[in-house]
Amino acid sequence: MKIVEVLEACGHENIRSTHKTTLEVTKENLLTKRGDCIIAVGSTKGSADLSSAFKEAMKREAARLTVVIEAGGTREVVKAWGSPRLSFLHPTDLVIRKSDYVCIRTVGIRADKAACDLSRALIERIRNPSQRINVSLIVEDH
Repeated sequence: MKIVEVLEACGHENIRSTHKTTLEVTKENLLTKRGDCIIAVGSTKGSADLSSAFKEAMKREAARLTVVIEAGGTREVVKAWGSPRLSFLHPTDLVIRKSDYVCIRTVGIRADKAACDLSRALIERIRNPSQRINVSLIVEDH
């Protein structure tokens, strides 16, 4: 079984992408330089907006999440895992974590990359406020 969620977001001049353990996409449009895990703003979805089928699939221990981030011809893939502890309650944020930590913003854990691990070519593109960013969240049973 494979379930795909697609969201669109924008770049921002304050994107730093230096956080060592998380990456985040948010529906918010304001970004300060303190938001060093944020890789896209103005998202069309937060974690609460994801489909019930996606949420249920991600709550399985064997759920494998593939996050595909595309901007200006540059593509990055992040792999993570689901958990029965995921709640998908946050209205604006989607956070992928390298750790096992879960809160209402978390949509994937034990990821193989955080914001600081993304290619600098991608980061240069997403620092442009007019850059459209496509994010695909693909869940499959492992």
